Amino acid sequence: MSNIHRLRDKVPDNEKITINLGYVDLGRIDLLVQEGFYSNRSDFIRTAIRNQLDSQVDVVTKTIERHTMELGLRDYTRADLEALRDAGEVLHVKVVGLARIYPDVTPELALGTIGSITVLGALQASSEVKKALADRIR
Repeated sequence: MSNIHRLRDKVPDNEKITINLGYVDLGRIDLLVQEGFYSNRSDFIRTAIRNQLDSQVDVVTKTIERHTMELGLRDYTRADLEALRDAGEVLHVKVVGLARIYPDVTPELALGTIGSITVLGALQASSEVKKALADRIR
């Protein structure tokens, strides 16, 4: 018995999810499977998800870049936040060091463009901006 070694359990490379679909959508999927476009329902759903993710690759990349922590000093100017607002984007500040929100940034502009602030170090901003963002500062 001492020669028997237990192999480590294989970590799955995917995860099972459950979704609810309407009967019409399910029927349309089944029709495509029946016609040979997909091998089964799961194949159709995986393909649809991959296609959707591929179509959103730029948004995902930008989001990942915005969520990366920055090291050192990071300034957020009025022009930076106005550009984000005009692009319809929300900023998630993650800084290790010093994050500075310039004094000419209004509380309204900060609220409209900053979704969250995580600073390991110090945050410098006007008291009005800090008060407006109090529930977003972690």
